[in-house]
Amino acid sequence: MRVLVTGGAGFLGSHICDYLLDRDHSVTCMDSLITGQKSNIEHLMSDGLFLFLGHDVTDSLIEDEGLDYVLHFASPASPPDYLRYPIETLKVGSLGTLNALNLAKEKGAKFLLASTSEVYGDPLKSPQREDYWGNVNPVGPRSVYDESKRFAEALTMAYCKYYKLDTKIARIFNTYGPRMRPYDGRAIPTFITQALRGEPLTVFGDGSQTRSFCYVSDLVRGIYKLMLSSTNEPVNLGNSEEVSVLKIAEKILKITGSKSKIEFKDLPQDDPKVRKPSLERASKILGWEPEVSLEEGLEATINWFRKRIDG
Repeated sequence: MRVLVTGGAGFLGSHICDYLLDRDHSVTCMDSLITGQKSNIEHLMSDGLFLFLGHDVTDSLIEDEGLDYVLHFASPASPPDYLRYPIETLKVGSLGTLNALNLAKEKGAKFLLASTSEVYGDPLKSPQREDYWGNVNPVGPRSVYDESKRFAEALTMAYCKYYKLDTKIARIFNTYGPRMRPYDGRAIPTFITQALRGEPLTVFGDGSQTRSFCYVSDLVRGIYKLMLSSTNEPVNLGNSEEVSVLKIAEKILKITGSKSKIEFKDLPQDDPKVRKPSLERASKILGWEPEVSLEEGLEATINWFRKRIDG
């Protein structure tokens, strides 16, 4: 297959490129490099099936070759990034999604949107099922990301229903693994970096808020299964093992052997109190479930960070 991956130099996008190339698919990676990093894809540059395009998906898209899939992963994804780039985040969720959908329509390609558990906002129900409409503050600081993804989902479904475009929507829950940036604002890479450098681990609130962390290899495998499926409805992809943020910090301190202390700070506005996916739809439709335990995933991620920080 010929596949275009927008945001392909980002954390998730680069792992998607790896997975596709390992299966002998031809991959065009498009990234503006606002938050993506060329270092994530340097090892792919010599692959004859790989092409990198430094391009912003919010600008017009022209593709001379045929395409089988358009995977739209472009977007700032961590709170510091979308707070630093609020307009860019809104544009990539709206104009970027529109351009990617139009390209898929023009090429007769299938389309997959990388959406997010953030469409559920600060949920009042747990676990979050795909039929839950969420609890989102439309004008809060996180709204630039939350609402851009909610709009992107609505636009994707409109193209599916009106143009009969074969579309998929992956609602991605907290994912972690190698290639995340230190201090990117998400809990695991920030805690690991702080622990390895002997800095205090900053936990917001009292740390009782929960997250469900999925290792990147599990997530990418789920994305590929969703690509090849016949469903057009949103599908949660993540890990249903719910753990508090404080517990994650303590686990990382234990695995790293760090003597760092835990430092508590005020909880940011609209920060979700709970996050746990219902995986019934993913299990039933895709035959997919996560396989990597939290301990295994943390050890692999810590080892990756340790090599870079020690270096």
